[in-house]
Amino acid sequence: MPVFRYQGRDRKGDKKSGKLKADHEKAALEKLREQGIAVLSIEELNGILYQEIEITQKKVKHQDFVMYIRQFSTLIQAGISIVEATHILAEQTDNKLLKQCLFDVEEKLKEGRSFTKAISEHPRIFPPMFIHLVRAGEVGGNMDEILERLAVYFEKQYDTRKKVKAAMTYPVFIAVVSVVVLAFLLATVVPTFASMFESFGADLPFITKLVLNSSQFFLKWWWVFVLVIVLIGAGIWYLIKKGEGQYYIDYVLLKIPVIGMILRKAAIARLTRTLSSLYATSVPILQSMEVVEKVVGNEVYIRALQDAKEALEKGQSMSNPLKEHWAFPSMVVQMISTGEKTGTMETVLGKVADFYEADVTHATEQLKALLEPVLITFLSIVVGVIVASIAIPMFSIFESIQ
Repeated sequence: MPVFRYQGRDRKGDKKSGKLKADHEKAALEKLREQGIAVLSIEELNGILYQEIEITQKKVKHQDFVMYIRQFSTLIQAGISIVEATHILAEQTDNKLLKQCLFDVEEKLKEGRSFTKAISEHPRIFPPMFIHLVRAGEVGGNMDEILERLAVYFEKQYDTRKKVKAAMTYPVFIAVVSVVVLAFLLATVVPTFASMFESFGADLPFITKLVLNSSQFFLKWWWVFVLVIVLIGAGIWYLIKKGEGQYYIDYVLLKIPVIGMILRKAAIARLTRTLSSLYATSVPILQSMEVVEKVVGNEVYIRALQDAKEALEKGQSMSNPLKEHWAFPSMVVQMISTGEKTGTMETVLGKVADFYEADVTHATEQLKALLEPVLITFLSIVVGVIVASIAIPMFSIFESIQ
């Protein structure tokens, strides 16, 4: 929180000076006014000793932004002015970045700027979708309806994203647990029994020899496994940073069985829901396509949309380029084509979005139901093989001793 140095006089006329913390200069002035101090001068201290040591937050969490939009919509529908609603939400939010942003927006609103211009100066906080629809609400005078539409839109996006994330996280978690358990057994448990078997000189079964040799190989070459993981991570990072890399990563992800299908459905749901909302507020189609490109979050679909945008600029149908693209099911293309011919794109795209959002929910639940027994069975087999490889020779040793 910034630190301010001030000079002023109290109600008795005595000079007062000091320092205080506040979110911004206006908040500092309000605090001093509450203390009965008439401020003569105030300045923010920018020295390193007055800076908070913290990790800079680059973006507002999606959950916090969704909550902000819902609360903002509710306040506006209750008849509270945009300035007052912005101040209320700035005071009560716990997200520091969002708090600072909303206080800045409030200042610009009081200076006479429109809400659209005020939020446009914070592109890291307010996505293009939000800015375009708010501009439409200001022009059309139906800001309350637009904010309600935005609240529903972002809630649906957050819900879909959360389901996909949960579906992707579960198998990764089980895989990591399996690797950790296997590494622990091979590095600690198996070597202990290996020395005991060697002292007895017993003839070991094949499965035991296989596990013991695997343990020795792991202990000797464990750093190779770590190096491979690091190299794979570095390779993925390099591909993402490189222009073409993100496209190939997205392409591979979309082609993965089951998981790719879920990612495709989620991308189509996000794409059609965004385009439907923009159509409903009469945002020009070319601007809408630009917004959707920034929202869809997948390079494969972004390139397909760019082709569709070029077709629109030439006066052609948007559905023609999509018809040739493997990532768009024929049903989606046919629905878009019907919407173009009948002038009902908003309704058609909304129906497609509803279908695919429900389909994502169903598919993620199916994936979790399918993966849970498969992964648990795999982990049980791995642990069972290691336990059996130790138990079988132990029984033979006990029999020979008796």
